[in-house]
Amino acid sequence: NRPMFLAQLGNEWLPAIPDVHARLQASPPARVADIGCGAGWSCIGLARSYPNVRVDGFDLDAASVDLANQNIEEANLRDRVSVQLRDASDADLHGRYDLVTAFECLHDMSNPVGALRTMRSLAGDHGAVIVVDERSSPDFQPCSETLEQLLYGFSILHCLPVGMVDQPSAGTGTVMRPSTVERYAQEAGFSRVEILPIDHFFFRFYRLVS
Repeated sequence: NRPMFLAQLGNEWLPAIPDVHARLQASPPARVADIGCGAGWSCIGLARSYPNVRVDGFDLDAASVDLANQNIEEANLRDRVSVQLRDASDADLHGRYDLVTAFECLHDMSNPVGALRTMRSLAGDHGAVIVVDERSSPDFQPCSETLEQLLYGFSILHCLPVGMVDQPSAGTGTVMRPSTVERYAQEAGFSRVEILPIDHFFFRFYRLVS
């Protein structure tokens, strides 16, 4: 996903959400919390596209956090981007952000509802919450399309086992359908979920509204 984060995130995806795009360009500089940021490429893509924003990334994998901070250093963005070793479902994760994001990570989390609850808290009354995850079919079909078959392969061999390491676990897996996102969001306290009109071959874009 690195090429997409660097080339599309700030040039195509976020500009397709007018109010978010405008806030990221405005003053005072916007603050962004990027949940489950891994190696930090989504943080870097955001900071490069919006040269005034401050990005705080969070991930619970120590090796990924170390790599992310190395990548940020090499990108000369240390003054505006940082990544911390934190669990997104930790209720003690505080702050106030204009945009809170989770890119291709919610389905890997053992406690996705807890993470979404934290995201809602970080966004407060005026921030935006955006979740980007795989474009699985809305419903199970016996003869699914090629993408869904690929996603099931990812899920069985990687995403589902990873998501079940910590117990108790939601056991979501890669094939996270829109109805599952909506259920998790409602349990986390959001009032509704909007599927954004951003056309992408692999991802679906959700806006969670308090």
